[in-house]
Amino acid sequence: MNKISQERPKLLEYPGIAGEIGIMHREDQTMRKNWRLDPKTHPWDEEIDRRNTVRMKEIVNEMGVLTVSKVGQKGSFQAWILVQHADHDIDFQEQYLGLMEKESEAEIDRRNIAYLQDRVAVNRNQPQLFGTQFFRDTDGNMKPRPIADPENLEKRRKEMGLEPFEAWGSRR
Repeated sequence: MNKISQERPKLLEYPGIAGEIGIMHREDQTMRKNWRLDPKTHPWDEEIDRRNTVRMKEIVNEMGVLTVSKVGQKGSFQAWILVQHADHDIDFQEQYLGLMEKESEAEIDRRNIAYLQDRVAVNRNQPQLFGTQFFRDTDGNMKPRPIADPENLEKRRKEMGLEPFEAWGSRR
């Protein structure tokens, strides 16, 4: 038995918030999945993102960034997804990014920082650093949004724990 499996599970600091984030995330993902399957019968509901953003801002103002010790690894990931989808409130995305960047790797997944950093850059009409944001061209092909300093892309991706761009980008 390894040391990790012998340790007692850590209690979450905010289990109720973790549950609430899980419900918000489920609604977010269900709307997006249904829209992708059939946008005619399942129209995009921007009110879900707006409502989730309002609540996320309240939570973040009260307790800061939602780290692993606060809401668990799953809750921290789900909170990040909700912030990613707050494209109508770039200032909030940027605020959350700043909070994430101050946390340790044990508390916040570095890959999530890279994705949110790119999302904020793209939302501010700037080139992205990590090549995580794509768009669909007129032929339906996925293309990366502009990337700053492409010569050092792989180095930056590696530093943030992202797989090489070619391997990842070819699956888009």
